[in-house]
Amino acid sequence: MFRRFRGRAAAAAMILLAGSGVLTACGDDDPADKDAPLRLGYFPNITHATALVGVEKGIFAKHLGTAPKTATFNAGPAAVEALFSGAIDATFVGPNPSINAWSQSHGKAIKIFSGAASGGVSLIVKPSIKGAADLKGKKIATPQLGNTQDVALRYWLKQQGLTANKDGSGDVKVVPQDNSQTLQTFEQGSIDGAWVPEPYASRLIIEGKGKKLLDESSLWPGGKFVITNLIVSQKYAKAHPDTVKKLLEGVVEATDYINNNKADAEKTANDALTKLSGKPLKQEVLDAAFKQITFTEDPVASSLFAGAQHAEQIGLLAKTDLTGIYDLGPLNEVLKASGKAQVSDK
Repeated sequence: MFRRFRGRAAAAAMILLAGSGVLTACGDDDPADKDAPLRLGYFPNITHATALVGVEKGIFAKHLGTAPKTATFNAGPAAVEALFSGAIDATFVGPNPSINAWSQSHGKAIKIFSGAASGGVSLIVKPSIKGAADLKGKKIATPQLGNTQDVALRYWLKQQGLTANKDGSGDVKVVPQDNSQTLQTFEQGSIDGAWVPEPYASRLIIEGKGKKLLDESSLWPGGKFVITNLIVSQKYAKAHPDTVKKLLEGVVEATDYINNNKADAEKTANDALTKLSGKPLKQEVLDAAFKQITFTEDPVASSLFAGAQHAEQIGLLAKTDLTGIYDLGPLNEVLKASGKAQVSDK
């Protein structure tokens, strides 16, 4: 059913999974095995601090009863491919890959069980670029073709009257590349800017001497838009509803920890990133990145539906009925038990 997702995204997913130790184990962990640890994906981004803190602080392990097996990804399409292939059971991911996963599986592969973060994405450019008109003839990076930032950039360019075709042609050449490469290519002059999540946006400003041309939050009502949510394999959720609920308990606690312990949350996230990349972020970058993001279980569903329309309008998504993409019942049970306001799928 999901062979169309294989290729470069699959290869990237398998390499990352092999590096994390998940790939060798996934063949032995059938979703029906109640004793197998949850296999969880996320990105080495500050927009995924819920996962970074939840794993590093042992919050997920406390609620699940055992530490989840983890895998990290550069962008959503690779994470979705890993979930489709059965290599992971759940993953923190952006809204557009969630939509694509729902669309390509005809609503049978995944559901969104929680939000995780809002905001934290910017278009950073060379100081000589003063406005959208100056982007004509320039190269702008995004994490991966079809990922959330890629869709956002292409849609915004279209609104500015600029073309950016999938084959790299058009007024603006969009260059999909790993976030980890973007600072170097920006400093080298290989790209003129990037539409990226934190901490890469702040690194491009602080370390790369770039400037912020646009904060994506300025494009959304109230400045709120989902940047990270949690999707779970429907097969896994059906076989392990209690485990999914325990994971959501961990999400709520990790979110509370971040919002109530900013300094330690920053340090914890940086410790996790150091383990994943081998190099810590500068404190200045950490402070700047965390200020740009709101950590919340609210999936800001309205922004996901709007994002789907944007992807359709730029030709990266066929017309898709998203009815049923959310399953927020278990999360709302956890929120109610914690005395918190429930969230909506509208």
